[in-house]
Amino acid sequence: MKSIKSVLCVLAPSLLMAAALAQAATITGTVTDKTTGKPAVGDTVELLDVQAGMAAVAHARTNAQGRYSLDAPGPGPYLIRDTHQGAGYFIAAPQGGGSGDIPVYDVAAKVSGVHIEADVIELETDNGQLKVDERIFVHNLSSPPITQWSPHSFELVLPPGAVVNGAGAQRPGGLPTSVNVEPAGPKDHYAFNFPIQPDDGDKDTLFQISYSLPYSGKFTFHAEDTLAADNFAVLLPKSMTFSGGAGFQSVQEDPTVQTYLMKNLAANATMTFTIAGTGAIPREAQNGPGGGQQADNSAAAGNGGQPGGGIGAPIGTPDPLSKYKWWILAGLVLLLAAGAAFLLRKPAVAAVPAGAAGLAAAVPAAAVFSTPPASGAGNSALLSALKEELFAVESEKISGTIAPKEYDEIKAALETVLRRALKRSS
Repeated sequence: MKSIKSVLCVLAPSLLMAAALAQAATITGTVTDKTTGKPAVGDTVELLDVQAGMAAVAHARTNAQGRYSLDAPGPGPYLIRDTHQGAGYFIAAPQGGGSGDIPVYDVAAKVSGVHIEADVIELETDNGQLKVDERIFVHNLSSPPITQWSPHSFELVLPPGAVVNGAGAQRPGGLPTSVNVEPAGPKDHYAFNFPIQPDDGDKDTLFQISYSLPYSGKFTFHAEDTLAADNFAVLLPKSMTFSGGAGFQSVQEDPTVQTYLMKNLAANATMTFTIAGTGAIPREAQNGPGGGQQADNSAAAGNGGQPGGGIGAPIGTPDPLSKYKWWILAGLVLLLAAGAAFLLRKPAVAAVPAGAAGLAAAVPAAAVFSTPPASGAGNSALLSALKEELFAVESEKISGTIAPKEYDEIKAALETVLRRALKRSS
C-alpha cells in the first residue's frame, strides 16, 4: 500500500502537468500592416482572458515576418490584442488551432478621407426635458488606409446646457461599446478618444451620444458638425412641430415619425431649426426591423447592395434613411437573440435574460433573422461577436461606466450563450 501511495505521489505532479498541457494550445498568426502591405514588425501582441477581467495571460512581439506565437494556458475564451503605433486592434482568439492573423493600419491624428456619412438626431420630450439621441456615421476612405486616432479622434458640438447621459462607439463590423466623452477645449465641444479605422466594406465607424436639455415647450438648435457631412437628419414625433430649417426637406419615411433631411454640408456649417410641442417616438420605430449591426446587410441590399451604403437616393424616394434610423443601443438584446437563433433553433427572444425582456419584446425575431446561416460560418461569426462583446463589458466594468448589477446580468447571459457556442463548435 505504501509503495502505491509513493508512486501516486510521484506521478501526481506529472499527471496534473499533462492535464494542463492537454488544455493549453499555441496560437500563431501574422500581423499585416494594411497601410504599407508589409508585415508589422515589433508589435506587442497579448492574449486577454475574457473571464478574468481581460487580464493579459500571454505576451509576444512580432518578428521580421510579422509572425507571433502565444501559449494559451487553458481553453479560453480569449481575445488577442495587437498594439500598433499606440492603437489597439482586436480579434477573437481562434479555436482548435486556427490561424490568428490580424490586420492593422498605421495611425495619424488627422487623416484625409474622413468625413460624416450621416448625422441622425432623434428628439422626444419627457417631464420638462428634451431628450436627444444622436448617431454619427463616419467614413474613413483614406488611401492608403490609415486609422485616425488621438485623444480627440472625433469631436462634436452639443447645445449649451446639454447634460450627457451616455455615449458609445463602434468599429467597422464590431459591436457597440460604451465610451467616455471629454470636454475638448472650446465651450460645448466634446471629444471621443476612439479610433476611426478605415471602412470595412460598407461598414463605417459609429459614434452615439445621448443627452438632455431643459425644455419649456420650444427649443432652437444651432447644430454643427466638425467634419463635412453627406447628410444631416432630424427625427421627431408627429405631435411635435419643426420649423425654420432653411435647407431641410421633409422626407416621408415613416407614418409615425417626422423626418427632415439636409444634404452636402461643409465642415463647421451651422444647421438652425426650431422644434416645439411634446411627444415621444413610438418604440416600434426605434426598435423596428433592421435594428443594430445585424441589419447592415439587409440595409445594403435595400440600396442595391452597393458598397458604402448610405443615403444615396434623391429626396423624395422611399427609405433614404433606412440604414441609420434603426440603430439603437439594444445591440446586446439582438446579440443574445442571434445566439438563440444560431445555436438553439428556437424563437430568438427566448434567449434574452429577464433583465432585457422589455427590450426583447419590441424586437421581432423573425424580422431580424429570416433565414438561418450555415452552421460553420454562423458559429464562427457568433463566437467572434460574443467575445468582442464580453471584452466590451469587461472594459466598461474597469472604466466604471456600468453598474455592478447590470454587469453581472449581462456577463452571465453572454457567457451562457458563449458556452453553448463553444460546445457546438467543438
